[in-house]
Amino acid sequence: MSDVVHALMFIVLFGGLFISVIAAEAYYWHKKGRPEMYSFKETITNMMMGASYKIVDGIAVALFIRVFFDWVYQFGFQYKPVHGIFSLILIFLVVDASFYLCHFMMHKVRWFWTSHVTHHSAERMNYSTALRQNFTMVFNGAWLFWWVPVALVGFDKNWVTIAIELNLAYQFFLHTETRSPLDKFGFILNTPSHHRVHHGSRPAQIDTNFGGVLIIWDKLFGTFVPEEKAGNITYGLTERQPHSLNPFFLQVHEWADMFKDFKASGYDFRVFVKGPGWKSDKVAEADNKHKPLAN
Repeated sequence: MSDVVHALMFIVLFGGLFISVIAAEAYYWHKKGRPEMYSFKETITNMMMGASYKIVDGIAVALFIRVFFDWVYQFGFQYKPVHGIFSLILIFLVVDASFYLCHFMMHKVRWFWTSHVTHHSAERMNYSTALRQNFTMVFNGAWLFWWVPVALVGFDKNWVTIAIELNLAYQFFLHTETRSPLDKFGFILNTPSHHRVHHGSRPAQIDTNFGGVLIIWDKLFGTFVPEEKAGNITYGLTERQPHSLNPFFLQVHEWADMFKDFKASGYDFRVFVKGPGWKSDKVAEADNKHKPLAN
């Protein structure tokens, strides 16, 4: 129960800050003569999805994630903090590296993409987009890539919860097309400039800049692309772009599409483990038959 209350407190405390920043950015773009940067209805939809995600996440943490954390903990290093600052740096690095892994898997495996597609279906890049999350992440197991590594190191689960929430809070400030002081630290930090590339739907932008707070993981593993080399950025999905404002539909439509593709493929289980754009030979052949003939 305390974890649910904790999630509600996060919504209230950080929610007030986030809503204030969103309102300020919307006002900024209005004064700049670019009101199209925000849609009031879409912003409300994004907020509703953010709230539903945090509430379901809080319930999941209370019911089974922390219990699972304790079970995994016994097989790990069971690290005992001995130096305050060193321990803080270590938990920050492990949590951030684990987020990189989690984020990478959500892009590379369609089963995990089902809970992340919602975030990338936004066709605007503003602070409300950061709240465009999906409550089904607790059901597809993507959270395992974030929680298991920190459990194996052996950090206290309360500190892990705080570290994860602070990591996510930082990422809120990456979702903007306004100038940001964070961009000055792009050599080490993930910044709005880097994250705009990540949200792009053009070939040079897809599957890049997965980092949470730090961008060093992308530079280490070859997934970093600076904005100046990414070309013009177009936001949204490469296919099946939803245009609904229904928050429930936006969070579950990819599940329905995935199982439709599973059936269309002749029940090929690779649909679940391949990338989001993968098609079986059967589906690809059917698509080619429906393509118009070239003159």
